[in-house]
Amino acid sequence: MNVIELDNVSKVYGAGDTTVSALAGVSTVVPQGAFCAIMGASGSGKSTAMNLIGCLDRPTTGRYLFDGQDVTSLPNKDLASIRNRKIGFVFQQFYLLQQLSAVENVMLPLVYAKVAPEERRQRAVDALERLGLANRLNNRPNQLSGGQQQRVAIARAIVNKPLLLLADEPTGALDSRTTEEVLTIFKELHEAGNTIVMVTHEDNVAERAERVLIFRDGLIIDDRRNPGR
Repeated sequence: MNVIELDNVSKVYGAGDTTVSALAGVSTVVPQGAFCAIMGASGSGKSTAMNLIGCLDRPTTGRYLFDGQDVTSLPNKDLASIRNRKIGFVFQQFYLLQQLSAVENVMLPLVYAKVAPEERRQRAVDALERLGLANRLNNRPNQLSGGQQQRVAIARAIVNKPLLLLADEPTGALDSRTTEEVLTIFKELHEAGNTIVMVTHEDNVAERAERVLIFRDGLIIDDRRNPGR
């Protein structure tokens, strides 16, 4: 089954003299269980592709099928529901609420999903324990290192058991040792069957994925498999 299917997708911003073509007819598929990295220079189209894949935006032309459903023209409320139920997001910045503890931050997606309060906490605890933070449940973000904060953010992304984990420069704010720890987590999540799409500008990060898509001028110019993966 394909989790992602982009069919001749284009994205144009602006009009007239200010028109910018961010994507120019992109077609690709990402099957369930894949680990795919997206690379490209600034302005290459990779961030636009990420926004479309995450149902944060919609194409100007072409079709986007997510989990077999054509989401191209869905109402915003339906896209929001898909984001909450089926996509987990990890960003370069951790976007943790400073007034909440680690476990409370991880519980937030479950609140929006209307999961019962007692189940929320247990699922959040399970996610944090899975990422080695059993002893940090009640710590607030300012009491955690950068690597620990990113682990909390990853726990928040996976707590709803999403179909797709979408990571945008997830190691961009981390030092080399902590980057290695986070990439090990992604490897373990992939081996457990999670579908992961990760935007990065770092070759050493992209090489951890089994497949790399290279964007330039709104097109995929290379689609390669990583040796040894």
